Amino acid sequence: MERSAKRNSVDIGEVDILAPNLKKRMSGVTSTVFRLVPVQARSLRIATVGPAIPSNIPQVSLLEVARMARRGPSGVRVWHARRNIEMVAGLLLKTFLRKRLRLVFTSAAQRDHKPFTKWLIGRMDRVIATSSKSAGFLEVENTVIHHGIDTGLFSPAADKREIRRRLGLPETSVLVGCFGRVRFQKGNDLFVEAMLRLLPDRPDVVAVMMGGVTEENRKFADNLAARAQSAGLGERILFLPEEKNWDISPWFKALDLYIAPQRWEGFGLTPLEAMACGVPVVATRAGAFEDLVADGETGRLVDIEDIDALTHATVELLDDPPMRAQWSENAVRHVEENFRIEIEADAINAIYRDLLAAS
Repeated sequence: MERSAKRNSVDIGEVDILAPNLKKRMSGVTSTVFRLVPVQARSLRIATVGPAIPSNIPQVSLLEVARMARRGPSGVRVWHARRNIEMVAGLLLKTFLRKRLRLVFTSAAQRDHKPFTKWLIGRMDRVIATSSKSAGFLEVENTVIHHGIDTGLFSPAADKREIRRRLGLPETSVLVGCFGRVRFQKGNDLFVEAMLRLLPDRPDVVAVMMGGVTEENRKFADNLAARAQSAGLGERILFLPEEKNWDISPWFKALDLYIAPQRWEGFGLTPLEAMACGVPVVATRAGAFEDLVADGETGRLVDIEDIDALTHATVELLDDPPMRAQWSENAVRHVEENFRIEIEADAINAIYRDLLAAS
């Protein structure tokens, strides 16, 4: 992601909401903050704080936060944490530096929280869960607010062939995609196995797997490519590196079908990004996928690691173009009505306003 040296700095004396992002590496949480804050800033005085923040996002420095007045323009300020380190920072600001803060935490985790995390969460003023599953692992009162996406950016392609030509993808093939970091938990091996089963009988179908590979997962990724080569499908299962640009929407727009084969996922935005682009989805019941995919209308849901069900659902959509076209229309409408980023921003802003008003 390109970052400018010139920051979009704002006056901390006028900021009601602080949305920290105290991690340099790009991650799902980082993406959430960077997507949401500009939308939230349309109606509230909000800024993010942390390292390497894109220049278009309203921001303040860590030093400014430490030196800010104890009272904000509305009396208190809201500190919205999404990681343990950010909950700790909020508590330190409130307890030791005596800043008047109301603390919010968003949890996407779908596992039992460790004792220290539970202790931190118990000291938050409001808690948000990103899905019904993550809510089930919280022992405090919470509000479920699903992530949303920018449907102006993620939208059906006006000219799919032109996009494919620009990306260097086959222009006339039926493209099946699976995007994201390449690792065991993401189920990339399940995607490849399904493709090995169905591609030989469908010469018009090409699979596209795109994502970053860390050194610890290099052997896993290399083995997947070797399997495709040994099956004689090296030119029809494409292994592409991570897209470095901020806008990955063209890759989704280029597809006909998207597969989300995860074994485990915190939330998982890719099915939403695909559906917003008019691409039906086959997804496992990991992450928030059961909340996102309308089974039998915008895609298919299958059990985790059920390779037979995953393959069958994929074949069903590949072999029925009219159904795929109908589900494409359904998917766009489904995301527009339920998962626009403005819906997420408004719901979170309502919590902020409650906390500010209570002060």
